[in-house]
Amino acid sequence: MSKSICFYFQVHQPYNLRTYRFFDVGKRHFYYDEYRNRTAMRRCADRCYLPMNEILMEQIKRYGDKIKYAFYFSGIAIEQMMQYAPDALESFKKLVKTGNVEVLSGTYAHSTVSLHDKDAFKKQVAEHKKLMKEVFGITPKTFVNTELIYSNEIGADVAEMGFNLMLTEGAKHVLGWKSPNYMYANSINPKLRVLLRNYNLSDDLTLRFANENITTETFVEKLKETNDDEVVNICINYDTFGDKLDASTGIMDFMKYLPEAIFNNSDIEYAKPSEMTDKLQTVGMIDAPVPLSMMGEERDLSIWMGNDLQDDALQTLYSCANKVKRSKDEDVIRDWNALQDAHHFSGLCTKYSNVSPYDYYINYMNILTDFNERVSKKD
Repeated sequence: MSKSICFYFQVHQPYNLRTYRFFDVGKRHFYYDEYRNRTAMRRCADRCYLPMNEILMEQIKRYGDKIKYAFYFSGIAIEQMMQYAPDALESFKKLVKTGNVEVLSGTYAHSTVSLHDKDAFKKQVAEHKKLMKEVFGITPKTFVNTELIYSNEIGADVAEMGFNLMLTEGAKHVLGWKSPNYMYANSINPKLRVLLRNYNLSDDLTLRFANENITTETFVEKLKETNDDEVVNICINYDTFGDKLDASTGIMDFMKYLPEAIFNNSDIEYAKPSEMTDKLQTVGMIDAPVPLSMMGEERDLSIWMGNDLQDDALQTLYSCANKVKRSKDEDVIRDWNALQDAHHFSGLCTKYSNVSPYDYYINYMNILTDFNERVSKKD
């Protein structure tokens, strides 16, 4: 049996928050910096989405069914593409329409809700699934959580929602001596199969590409070195191409010519994640009693939770959950989704943040105070 490679890309752009002062509470209910949001989305569309989609479309035309990819689109990214970059959204639709691209299910708001509120988690997944059907005409079969967050319990929740495959991080502290390049099963509900990200090869294209001499030839050699392993999963943010890594680094040319290098020098096949459920048998259970993610060297949750600022903000946010569940106000629901974005809690992280987490906390909590007042009045 030939080895498979699954590429899955994450497409997300958060809503940037405007400066929101204490004196705005109760008076101004719009929380977003439209200029920054428009600029960020337009920049990403022009530098990444449009040129990369063109490259993938050319590959599909050249190689046909031999080329396959998977994408997770957050609901928030889709909202902003509709508003600021409809040409980018149209190009994604054309890609999906080829049948060579699998659309993955996930949280609508690219949030950490799976860690905090099971009912809200299910609702966000249902909202996301509905949006994917409306935009792309597809009901996703495979689930990928925000930044590959996973635990035994979260996996069981995902299985309960009807999914039979989930993608997560091949964290060394969970795998031990095992390889990430096989199919595993959830330890609570073995009906849920689990594919694991190969972080070494994924990080070659994100963290190391600009500083090391990584070529299509050396990358294919690394793929071949996985010996008898069955599937190599590469998961990266789509805006790596052309935005986080400028095209001048060669990253886009690398992706353009990678299929040729793979097909000419190996028997490795491109595949969609969902195809692996029929092709592969599970080799064992993946046991993750403590939640993990793809973030940081520790592959843990500390980028979003654990310090006093993050924990207070999360507690305040989810204290609104029951009131929001009863709301029919579309503006309230839209703000509820936007404010759950994991991006806001990474902004409160004291380990990695590029901005003052204390200033971000004050601004975010002012917004939450206003939001809570609005929801309470409508309850």
